Amino acid sequence: MSHGLVDPGDAQQARDADLVIAADGGADHLARWGIEPHLVVGDLDSLGPEQRERLGPDRVERWPVEKDKTDTELAIDRAIARGADEIVLLGALGGPRIDHAVANILTLAFARRGTVSLRLAYGPLSMRALFGGQRAVLGGAEGELVTLLAIGGDAVGVETDGLRYPLRGETLALGSSRGVSNEVARVGASVSLRSGTLLVVEGGALEPQAQA
Repeated sequence: MSHGLVDPGDAQQARDADLVIAADGGADHLARWGIEPHLVVGDLDSLGPEQRERLGPDRVERWPVEKDKTDTELAIDRAIARGADEIVLLGALGGPRIDHAVANILTLAFARRGTVSLRLAYGPLSMRALFGGQRAVLGGAEGELVTLLAIGGDAVGVETDGLRYPLRGETLALGSSRGVSNEVARVGASVSLRSGTLLVVEGGALEPQAQA
């Protein structure tokens, strides 16, 4: 749970989680939802003193301001250390720091830490990384937007099934916008690639005014 924008629907995802870890001020969102985090990590520059006191030292892990990772990445590390095999990032977009939002998205491409599945969610919007040799079934209904973007280099051998604009073993070049705004043509659409990494964005839109 990060400190960016949240959608009212995100609260239920947090309630359904077996483990809830807040990255610094992400604990404020959880407090408004009446959800107690198992752990809060970060430099605590966004977490108020009353929150720190209420949570207590056993649930707050304070890091120095000068560190090599963002608070969100520290939270991901702690989730993996506690045995998580599926992680959903909430509150990872928007907010006053666009650099943090970009870093959170790129963190998806660094998700190959063992068998962990990492996804970023904001209401109906979902982002995940797909790595070479993998296939992903898309969850969208007919007409839902799907964007496929190469990250970390060219995505080679991209194959889609069930999308309005098909790709047949093609290359999506790093920096190209060719994969933006495809659409689900039928339920159960899928995408795979031979090598490289794809950012898969499904559905939704980021509404700046949406808070919960």
